[in-house]
Amino acid sequence: MVKHAIILAGGKGERLRPLTDKVPKPMVDILGRPLVEYQVLLLIDQGVEHIVFSCGYKSEVIKEYFGDGSKWGIKFDYAIEEEPLGRGGAFKNALQFIPSDVDLVYGSNGDEVIAESLEPMIELHSSKNAMATIFTVQLVSPFGIVEIDESNKVKGFREKPVLPHWVSAGVYILNRSCIELFPEVGDHEDQVFPELAAQGKIYAYKGNYWGTVNTIKELNKLVSELPKIFPEDLLNRFPV
Repeated sequence: MVKHAIILAGGKGERLRPLTDKVPKPMVDILGRPLVEYQVLLLIDQGVEHIVFSCGYKSEVIKEYFGDGSKWGIKFDYAIEEEPLGRGGAFKNALQFIPSDVDLVYGSNGDEVIAESLEPMIELHSSKNAMATIFTVQLVSPFGIVEIDESNKVKGFREKPVLPHWVSAGVYILNRSCIELFPEVGDHEDQVFPELAAQGKIYAYKGNYWGTVNTIKELNKLVSELPKIFPEDLLNRFPV
């Protein structure tokens, strides 16, 4: 079980304006709750007891809503960035709030939603002695495709097929020693993750669902999908 988590929650969400004029991207309303609250609820349900929000833009909005965590029965801390540190730098900066004897940390971007148990992912991480494990989902084409034979005859059409590729959902199980390798300023996926991959120390967990909100179109898609995939009993435990 992983009891500590770091959630990156400082995104400006410029493509979502005007929705993000007054709130950071993770606090955009989705069916009456901030987007990041769905992630918080999922973590609580799976035994997480302490969450560090790495905040920058409009950090006061997050602090005002979540407070010390007593409403949810857990502890919240806030790592405030005075200047943008990048995702890797934000994780490393937030590590100061994780007790020094804690080795495993759940990490994520605050604008993601997954809706399944993390236990198999943690088991994979432990069984492989990994330094980092990434939650991945299969890539779905954003477009319909035309199937063409060797003579250029159109054989048929497929609407947004699942492709034979896997993408990172920005959700991780991380060893402390891995986060310590992250840059002070910059992105961990630019250099650290490729180096770990070359050393055989990073693994991928193949998940089933990932929702993200980068555009209004993606927001509307998540609004339509969330009631079908997110555990209703979990929402009922923490009414709005």
